[in-house]
Amino acid sequence: MRILVFGDSITYGVWDREGGWAQRLRKFLDEKTLIEQDFYCLVYNLGISGDTSEDLLERFEFETKQRIKEKEDTVIIFSIGGNDATFIDNRNQYQISQDRFKENIQKLIKLAEKYASKILFVGLLPADESKTIPIPWAPDKSYKNEHIVQYDKIIKSICRGNEIPFIDVFEEFINSDYKNLLEDGQHPNSAGHQKIFEIVKEFLIANKVI
Repeated sequence: MRILVFGDSITYGVWDREGGWAQRLRKFLDEKTLIEQDFYCLVYNLGISGDTSEDLLERFEFETKQRIKEKEDTVIIFSIGGNDATFIDNRNQYQISQDRFKENIQKLIKLAEKYASKILFVGLLPADESKTIPIPWAPDKSYKNEHIVQYDKIIKSICRGNEIPFIDVFEEFINSDYKNLLEDGQHPNSAGHQKIFEIVKEFLIANKVI
């Protein structure tokens, strides 16, 4: 089995000394592969900082083709949307409009169905708005929870319509001391990445993906 994890900087693993939640998933499954004789899994972290759903669409098919193997199950995990939900204050618009975002998510699903035996989406994280309005490294932009919720709901709704599993991390974070799980208000710290990894891992085990 091969697991391809597509996303942005959070998938890539910024601010985590262990390389992020996707790298933690790889380490866990590498160890499982070494221990269990009848289990085999390769995990590819395909997160790129700054990516929106639009950026991911441009590279998705090419990168997928390079990593899959005929007669081997492929699982594709998407974790995208945070950058799309960024609000550009001086233009009064989202980085990627909600209508365009809906189209992009649906297109990603249709493309992924050509290659994957299973497709999953990981939802978005809440922000510490005291640090993201505005975003320090992009002062013309803001990252607000009311916008994140809207984009998270779009992903969830499209997943429901396509009968695709959706892993809700927003609620898990909101119901914990989530601000202490964020490094800069937007990206998780090592503890935050560990939490995402645990949520994703338990979901994959419970649904017999791994």
